[in-house]
Order: sequence, then structure tokens, then C-alpha cells
Amino acid sequence: MKFASPFLLLLMYCISFTLQSQESPQFYFLKDYSYSNPDQEGLIDFYIEEALIPALKRNGISPIGVFKNHPKEHSLDSLSHFYIHYPIRSLEQIAILDDALQQDELYQKTAAPFLDAPYDKPAFYKLTTTVMQAFKDMPRMKEPSLYGPREERIYELRSYESPTPGLYRNKLHMFNEGGEIKLFDRIGFNAVFYGEVISGARMPNLMYMTTFEDRQTRDQLWKEFFESETWKSLERDPQYQHNVNKADIILLYPTSYSDY
Repeated sequence: MKFASPFLLLLMYCISFTLQSQESPQFYFLKDYSYSNPDQEGLIDFYIEEALIPALKRNGISPIGVFKNHPKEHSLDSLSHFYIHYPIRSLEQIAILDDALQQDELYQKTAAPFLDAPYDKPAFYKLTTTVMQAFKDMPRMKEPSLYGPREERIYELRSYESPTPGLYRNKLHMFNEGGEIKLFDRIGFNAVFYGEVISGARMPNLMYMTTFEDRQTRDQLWKEFFESETWKSLERDPQYQHNVNKADIILLYPTSYSDY
């Protein structure tokens, strides 16, 4: 009887481990830097592009998306925002990464104007951090394939809050088993991620991001979505009633240095 060589066994193990890793849900970091004036905008912009992104990539984190409020969209929010989104390998990496940034001399030097801004001229108005775990029916994020001018692109970030934990799980079921994700895919929404919020300012809560070449495309695809028999059936289904009590819709565009 012949046995596989140790090298072959190791190779088979690595392939198996890689396949399992590819299927295990990612975790996501979403940071929202709000600002109230042009000085803060410039400082945040410099910090993210010149200090934070290079430091994150030195720690093996990629791709990194950076987005701003779409200039052609009006909002009731008096503040403007930078959103940064990137995958992390595990929850443990959060603590490891923070320590790595503290020890990164290049990061500390480059980021000094942002990190050490005067108390009466802070670098930003507020920072909100959200940690998510990917949905089981889309366990890995996808970089969208868009080709038009960046300032015309629409990156739609949606946040759905539920009135109870049970109804929150019900909304997750609607996305996964109910077929809402499949409907988005079929129509061509170019989703970047779907995430269960496991730590954030609003819970129970899920968030997701879809992308479009421009506003006209976005509006047309949403029209197709709401007119589809699949959505009408889901919307009427008794098991999926009252599972969202607050929905935020934020239209963004990618900065020139965003990876996607």
C-alpha cells in the first residue's frame, strides 16, 4: 500500500485550508469621519491618503475603499463625511492593527498633523466606527467593475435598523434564504458587501453597499427591482412584515485614491 508523500499531504492541507478560508465570512471595518469645514476636509483627506492607507497596506489590508458624499445629492445632514471600508481577517486583528499603527514610526510621523491637531481646531467633527460580519450568501466582498468618471458613479450605502433582535434575524433571512441578494445580483446592482453589524452605534442593524455607473442607471435598476415579481412576492409575504423600522440611504462617490 502506497502512502502520499509528506509534501503532497501538506499541499492538500493548504489547498483545503485556502478553500475553507475563501468561504468563511469576512469581517468589515467601516469608519465614518464627519467634518464641518474645508480645513477639516483637507486634513482628513491628507491623513487617509498619505498616512492611513499606506499603513493599512503595510499590514496586509486591502482593498480599501474611500468615499465622500455625492456632490450632486442634497442631504438633511449638516455635516459632510468620509467613509472608509475594508476587510479584516478576524476580530483579533483589530487590536493587533491598532498596536501596529502605534508602533509604525512612518505612520505616526506622516499622520501627526491629523493625530495631534490643536484642541480648538480638531481634525474632524466625529468618528463613528462600525464592525460587520459578511452575510453567509455573500461571504466575501467584491470590487465593482465600473468604468465611468468617478464623480458620476453612485455608491449607495444603506443601513437597515430593526425594532427587535428577532425581526432583525428575519430581515437577514429575507436577504439570504428569501432571495433578496439573488435578486440584486440578477438585476445587476454590483454589490460590494452585505454586512451584519456586530458592533456599532445602531443595533440591531445591517448595512450593504451597491454601485452604479451614474444616477440614471441607479434609478432605473431600483425601478426594475421594485417592479419585479420576486420583490412584490417578498414584500407581501406574511413572514417578512415589519422587519425594518429605520432605513438610511447614503449616496457616495469614490475618491481618486480609493481602491474601488
